[in-house]
Amino acid sequence: MNQPKHLLVFNLDEQRYALLLSNVERIVRVVEITSLPKAPEIVFGVINVRGEIIPVVNIRKRFRLPEREIALSDHLIIAKTSRRAVALLADRVGQVLEVLENKIISAKKILPAMDYVEGVVKLEDGLILIHDLEKFLSLEEERALERAMKGNIKKDK
Repeated sequence: MNQPKHLLVFNLDEQRYALLLSNVERIVRVVEITSLPKAPEIVFGVINVRGEIIPVVNIRKRFRLPEREIALSDHLIIAKTSRRAVALLADRVGQVLEVLENKIISAKKILPAMDYVEGVVKLEDGLILIHDLEKFLSLEEERALERAMKGNIKKDK
């Protein structure tokens, strides 16, 4: 069956990426990020969103893009995995795109070493890499993040 998938498109520099819209909870303007000692290198720190402490992931580092200062125009995409909510820092958040499943090329065919990319959509004006949030953090990074969050953040009861 050729079902449509809804993707939230965002930019890092001039490259476009996407997440399945079903994984996205909300988009917010960048806020102050609190550092999280002993967190994996890919984690900027944490933010508090309505009382929930959410790790902010540095996708630039995952894709080996040049680091840059966080700008007031940046956005945080609050998304959920089966294990936790995460915030992804994006330069710009674009449109929601509806793409038929058969238009998504499996990442295994063209980017086999990038486990955290689910697929690629080819548009007239370029490619969009679709993130697989479930595989974005390695098991080792996930465990280190869990330890860092438990060790540094005490929930008020």
